[in-house]
Amino acid sequence: MTDRKLALEAWESLFRAQHELFTEMMADFDHSDVTQAEYDVLLTVTRSPDMTARLRDITANMLISQPSVSRLVDRMVTRGLVAKCADPDDGRGALIRATDEGARAFRSLATVHGRSIADRMSRLDDDELRTLRDLAEKLRAR
Repeated sequence: MTDRKLALEAWESLFRAQHELFTEMMADFDHSDVTQAEYDVLLTVTRSPDMTARLRDITANMLISQPSVSRLVDRMVTRGLVAKCADPDDGRGALIRATDEGARAFRSLATVHGRSIADRMSRLDDDELRTLRDLAEKLRAR
């Protein structure tokens, strides 16, 4: 049986570490035309085949509600970062594709943000990073 006090201490430490790192990394977006939320959308889209993802898959990867994701994507369409069309396999769904401009903006920011993440995570050695990754995946498993 899990020690309840230890579980609470571990949770609080994990939560605070994530919050502090996230707050520090928000500076990566200070001089970018792409917001952190837009970056998250582009991350999902650019990693998908043909740089196209279903809106529901983007929503599943975001920490905001489906209506908020839809509004965000609509703003990104207006800005020329993504294109949106009907999903032929889901009459109620939509496909989101990164435009050339959106892919360029993502790659430019991903280089900076990737370096920032690697720098902040360098407090851990490779074995610790693997352990952290594996433990986080174990916590996420349903």
